[in-house]
Amino acid sequence: MPSQHQRPLPLLVRDSSAAHDLNPPVDSPVGPSPRSIGNPLSSKINAVLATSFTDAEFRDVLSTVDRCDLVNTPVTRRQLRLQLQREVIESNGEIIREFGRVAEQLRQFGSTLEQLSHVYREMKVEIVATHQQISPVLQESSALITERQDVEAKADVLNRFRAHFVLSKEEINALTLSSEPIDEEFFSALSKSKAIQRDCELLLGFEDQTLGLELMEQSSKYLNQAFQKLYKWIQREFKDAGSETPQMNPSIRRALRLLSERPSLFQNCLGFFSEARERTLSDAFHSALTGDSSVKGARDSVKPIEMVAHDPLRYVGDMLAWTHSATVGEKESLEALFISEGDEIAKGLKSGRDREPWAVLPTTHDASAAFNATEILKELVDRNLTGVSRMLRQRIEQAIQANEDIICAYKLANLIDFYRVLFSKLLGMQSHLLDCLKGLESAATRQFRSLIRDHIGTLQGDLQRLPQDLELPIFFQDALAQLTAIMKTYDTSLDESLDRESNFDPVLVEALDPFITGCETLANRMTPLSQAIFLINCKLAAVEVLRPFDFTRDKVNRLQNSVAKDMTVLEESQFSFLCKGSGVEDIFQAVGTLHTAPGDGRVLSSLPAFQPDALSQASRTLDDFLPSAHIDAIHNLNKLQDSSLASRLTETAIKRFCERYEQVEELIIMADTYDENDKPRDVKLRDIFSRTAAEVRVLLS
Repeated sequence: MPSQHQRPLPLLVRDSSAAHDLNPPVDSPVGPSPRSIGNPLSSKINAVLATSFTDAEFRDVLSTVDRCDLVNTPVTRRQLRLQLQREVIESNGEIIREFGRVAEQLRQFGSTLEQLSHVYREMKVEIVATHQQISPVLQESSALITERQDVEAKADVLNRFRAHFVLSKEEINALTLSSEPIDEEFFSALSKSKAIQRDCELLLGFEDQTLGLELMEQSSKYLNQAFQKLYKWIQREFKDAGSETPQMNPSIRRALRLLSERPSLFQNCLGFFSEARERTLSDAFHSALTGDSSVKGARDSVKPIEMVAHDPLRYVGDMLAWTHSATVGEKESLEALFISEGDEIAKGLKSGRDREPWAVLPTTHDASAAFNATEILKELVDRNLTGVSRMLRQRIEQAIQANEDIICAYKLANLIDFYRVLFSKLLGMQSHLLDCLKGLESAATRQFRSLIRDHIGTLQGDLQRLPQDLELPIFFQDALAQLTAIMKTYDTSLDESLDRESNFDPVLVEALDPFITGCETLANRMTPLSQAIFLINCKLAAVEVLRPFDFTRDKVNRLQNSVAKDMTVLEESQFSFLCKGSGVEDIFQAVGTLHTAPGDGRVLSSLPAFQPDALSQASRTLDDFLPSAHIDAIHNLNKLQDSSLASRLTETAIKRFCERYEQVEELIIMADTYDENDKPRDVKLRDIFSRTAAEVRVLLS
């Protein structure tokens, strides 16, 4: 019997299978055909060849036969069919037994399900009855839960309202009690109070405005107390800030930013701060001057200015340098407040102006004008330096009045002007310190002019003594030396004007023109030649001093034009010397007269200067004069300090003389020609006056 795990053979086997052909049924109703009986082997072969090996059932039969390990014997072939049917029957019986066990289990399951259904029906009845009993309780519980949710929602709204619109006891104490510090808790409480006041405006939009009014009144009271506390705290901090350079810590910057929402308090704080800083800076300045170590913040290592500055220029310069350093330090310290926090302060002041329209900062001329942090900073620094400015004015005025040196007086004025330009960039054009420096500069300039006038007054005696050899007077040399020092000082100054020449002209009027006038006064007592030489020497010396500087060009041009007029005098003097020394002056004058009438020989012969005796005398004088004429002419201008100028003037005069002599020579030749045609003479004029123009030019060169 085959194993249970083997696949059961099919109940029907194909007619073409080998088992069916080898063991045909005995009771087959149809017998084999005579042909098949006659040739059984060929029939079997045909049957085998006709079988399709692609048939799945045939392949299953073959695989089953292979698994049975059958031996191909006649017995096995006869019993194969029976054996296979027996195995099929046994397999079917096993299946039926298994199905019987399954049916039994299903009957057990049905019984269990019936019991469960019975229990479920009983439980359902009990649940329905119970539900009917507890239904009122559930409805009441649901109503209570709903009410509880409503209460919790209202409680949450109330808690949120109290947290947003009501200040806690700790927050109220932080805002109102002076014993509580100004810290982060205070700033948080103040921010919350401001938010409450701002949000109360929404509550005023409802019909019932009582709550909004009460909350706004309460928050306004706390806010006012908080700002008063903040105001007093800032005043204490400013009072304690006694160092030479204030340090604005973040708390003070934040407090001032908040206090800007109250313009009146903010203005008072700035005023108090200015007073405190004014006292501090004044004490520091006094300590720097005198070395008083009892002043808070004084530095013992720095020597007092009044002890180390021996001359007025050093004294005034040290004081101005200290003031400039203090101004820069003060501005840098306050920039952290007014520049970095400028927008916030501007917003606070704008909102404060809307709340307090009567409170206007003194620096804001128009209440609607925008907050300018830079201008506020400059004005505050200037207010802090008011005491220093007052002390600075007193001491510099004393130094100016005590000074008797002209150059030092001008240097003081120029030094003050230098710092005036620096302070104008730091504090602007509208500042008390700048006005102070302008007044000091005017005082120094007045002192400079007064000293020059006094000096000119002392020169009255010098104006009575004529200089030897027409040299520069001592007073004029000193004046030029002073002017050189003054111009060097002005050249290095920070003059911001575009026309520096116009700005320096008043100095030239005071420091140069009076001395030139004095030289002209001296020259009035001299001969014309000496007067011209003396004035040219003085003016050319002034030109040489003025020429290196670009802001004296106009003055140089005026002096050069004046020198040109004096040079004309010298040129005329040299020409006159040549004419008189050569003896031809009368001839030149006669030629000049001749030019006014028709120039013919008859007229020339009638002139006295062209008579033979006069021409003979002039010829002898000319011959004696010409060999040394050039040297004598140069000697006339030997007192002129510019030797090249003397040579040029002499050459010009000689050139004019030669040109006039050529005219005379041409007229003499013309007169001789006329005499030959009209009435011959015994001696010709040319023979008497024989010196040619070329010879004269050579001898005078």
